[in-house]
Amino acid sequence: MEDVKQFLMNDEILPLLSDGLIKLVLALAIYIIGKWIARLLTQSLMKLMNVRNVDPTLVTFLSNMGYAILLAAVILAALDTLGLPVTSLLAVVGAAGLAVGLAMKDSLSNFASGVMLVMFRPFSKGDFVEAAGVTGKVEEIRIFNTILVTPDNKQVIIPNSQVSDGTITNFTAKAVRRVDLQFGVGYDDDLKVAREVLTRICTSHAKVLSDPPLNIFVMSLGDSSVNFAVRPWAKTEDYWTVWGDITEMAKVELEAAGCSIPFPQTDVHLHSVATN
Repeated sequence: MEDVKQFLMNDEILPLLSDGLIKLVLALAIYIIGKWIARLLTQSLMKLMNVRNVDPTLVTFLSNMGYAILLAAVILAALDTLGLPVTSLLAVVGAAGLAVGLAMKDSLSNFASGVMLVMFRPFSKGDFVEAAGVTGKVEEIRIFNTILVTPDNKQVIIPNSQVSDGTITNFTAKAVRRVDLQFGVGYDDDLKVAREVLTRICTSHAKVLSDPPLNIFVMSLGDSSVNFAVRPWAKTEDYWTVWGDITEMAKVELEAAGCSIPFPQTDVHLHSVATN
């Protein structure tokens, strides 16, 4: 024990211990204060973006990225205060990062795609989209994947690379949508009457817009029916209401006006064959 005490009281060792202790305290102070400042700056950035009505997904993503960058800078400053060779450490970390990157190229691809989705925003949280063959409402856009909720309430997690590499259809990107409907009447029916009925149904519906204008025309002559294309416009949130209401009303009103609605049917003819 006495030997240890003499060692610590040595004129050469004591200054080194004092210097090392001061560096350690300074490094801890830099880390603690720097982390607090990084969090404060991140919160300020979030408030600024919220005031400017930036998309919530972009706010979260940029805030997380900014905090990570600031925290990395604080850690490097603390290590430099301790006297560690930061340049050499960065070289080692870079080499290790390259090796990890090669091993995780798929994850990095998803990360890069996530950055592109957040920056260019082909869709936002709450939009109803079709992406990577899945149709649903966007619940969350994460760094590596996008989460959709299907109409039957299933959660689907899609890698971001699959989302960005494929075609994206955003059904809620526009304020209004055209409702594409088709109704068939019999060849013996009065086409003028059928057109008037379909026009009256659409123009009398409270959720059908007058601008853009309604468009109704004979689209095709089918095997057993004359097919009308009915193209009313509605607000995006009223799309399925208009679709269902007009479809139901068309059947009722066309039949009430004396028009028939043909449906596929098969006639079977039986022939008796005389046997000897």
